[in-house]
Amino acid sequence: MRLKVSHKTLYSYDAPVPYALQRLRLTPRSEHNQTVLSWSLDIEGAKEEVRFTDHFGNDTRLLSVAGEPHAIAISAHGEVDVRDTSGVTGAHSGFAPLWLFESGTALTAAGPRVKEIAHAASGGTDLDRLHALSHAIRDRVAYRVGATDAGTSAEDAVAAGEGVCQDHSHIFLAAARLLGFPARYVSGYLLIDGTSEQVATHAWAEAHVAGLGWVGFDVSNGISPDGRYVRLATGRDYRDAMPVSGIRQGAAQERLEVHITVEQ
Repeated sequence: MRLKVSHKTLYSYDAPVPYALQRLRLTPRSEHNQTVLSWSLDIEGAKEEVRFTDHFGNDTRLLSVAGEPHAIAISAHGEVDVRDTSGVTGAHSGFAPLWLFESGTALTAAGPRVKEIAHAASGGTDLDRLHALSHAIRDRVAYRVGATDAGTSAEDAVAAGEGVCQDHSHIFLAAARLLGFPARYVSGYLLIDGTSEQVATHAWAEAHVAGLGWVGFDVSNGISPDGRYVRLATGRDYRDAMPVSGIRQGAAQERLEVHITVEQ
């Protein structure tokens, strides 16, 4: 499936910003199940300092901002051809060793509630167990926008009983690692039936299965990623793969607007 993506991010400030540094992971890579046909990243109000491939294999750009202007506009857009491989994205690659994805992080630490979900997942094969885990999380944690925030941990999301795709993915990572699977977070885009306008990127998880490599699980939608998914970045959790992150100095108030369209 050929997908057209447009992702616009606008930061507005009510006063000059003495200094800010932003990190972008907004450029998908051609890999096992997707081919990037065209992609552009346009930036206004900031200066690109360096670009590099990070240890997870993500295309990364660092931007600096100082003083005027009072706005930063980031526009990423392009076309990607995606193949449906039933969620299988292939063998592990990159600078980060596979064992790095076996241990938890602050957002994916496994507490008693996550352990309960992990121990309840059963099945004959590794794939059966992972699919059972995905369904168990979806049954336990309802999807609701605004129920959590970017700092909510997997254990806290289970306790709340509701969350978004980020929370579902963190719970899956925590539980899958308990079961002995290396697991990683994926940020990207999803073509949603009936609408092209979106306000946020999507997220799902991948577990490494012997003989198959990385296999994706979108807990929020109860499926493995298919031809409607575009992968942007991967990491141990949301903080490693978030499309835009940064720090800034000064007392200026910030306003954020995000506009995303994904079309066939």
